[in-house]
Amino acid sequence: MTSHIIPLALPKGTEKVCELCQKRAYLQCARCRVTYYCDAEHQHSDWIGIHKRICQLLIPIRTPSLFSMQRAGRIENLLKTKELIEICRLVAESKLSEGKHEEAVPAAQACLRCSVDVYGPNTVQLVPAYLLLADANMGMGNLALVAELMSQAEWAVLKSPECGYAVHHRLHRSMGCLHTATGHFEAALFHFANDIYFASEEYGLDSTVTCGGYFLMADVFVKQGEPAIVHSLYKEVAETWHSHLAKLLQSHIQNLQKNPDTTEPAFDKGQQVEVGKILRSILEFEQDETRKEPAQVALVAHSLAMLSYLGGDVTRVSHLPRSAEVNIRLTRSHVQLVNFPLRDCNSHNK
Repeated sequence: MTSHIIPLALPKGTEKVCELCQKRAYLQCARCRVTYYCDAEHQHSDWIGIHKRICQLLIPIRTPSLFSMQRAGRIENLLKTKELIEICRLVAESKLSEGKHEEAVPAAQACLRCSVDVYGPNTVQLVPAYLLLADANMGMGNLALVAELMSQAEWAVLKSPECGYAVHHRLHRSMGCLHTATGHFEAALFHFANDIYFASEEYGLDSTVTCGGYFLMADVFVKQGEPAIVHSLYKEVAETWHSHLAKLLQSHIQNLQKNPDTTEPAFDKGQQVEVGKILRSILEFEQDETRKEPAQVALVAHSLAMLSYLGGDVTRVSHLPRSAEVNIRLTRSHVQLVNFPLRDCNSHNK
């Protein structure tokens, strides 16, 4: 993408800073001409991470004009900047769910920068951006930077006691992940317990968001060698996702019956990757257990089959364990799955 940059020529005494590292810039984006970089490597990283999505959107926001200094212009720029925040947030979340942590950094940084422009420094509205940036650096192993970002997020929350359950849930989840990565397991369990509480208050006990906390807590107990607790937590996660996917599948099949030419997958690709990792981890654990329950293995395998089908990846369905075709009765959640063989999945996509 080096063709998208030009050497920076500025009047003497005028300096610009790099979009990624805030060091002195020597290059300029040739398309928008309002974004600057210290070198071609940072330009390329930013282009892949977020800039190609927002390049032209930055022009009116970063170009001073008589209109932009008037009240109507300021309001318009504020709305455009809020739109940028949402775009950057969605891109960062998508890349994180796909495990592309390095690519998520520019989007998370842009989200944070725009959030500061709109809401000011040290405000609770910056917390989602702090956590996105922390999650990206967590995946890259930059734990010192993660701790710093988490401190800033925690301080913003402490100053805003009125902030909602969703913010607290996300903060505790990220804190739990940090303590898990640093080996402080008791602290991690404390934060995951709080994560589950706040998530259940915001989304409900049966929510897939809430069950994410159970899965992360189970990972801690895996490290502590507590298979019985792990099995119990995994069962909760597996049943929640199976129920959710079964409902999505039923709705998708109904849509196919109304519109047989539909080719769009019914499940977001990034989320499919993330949920697939969760379910495969549970399946691997249950298959290795000496006290494994065939119904639990079948439940998880069937969930993976539904996930692949909903994501449009039918080729992976045939490679799942055949136990996914058994009839399963879920007495705890009162959900009954009857006669849904994998071959029926394939027939819908022919």
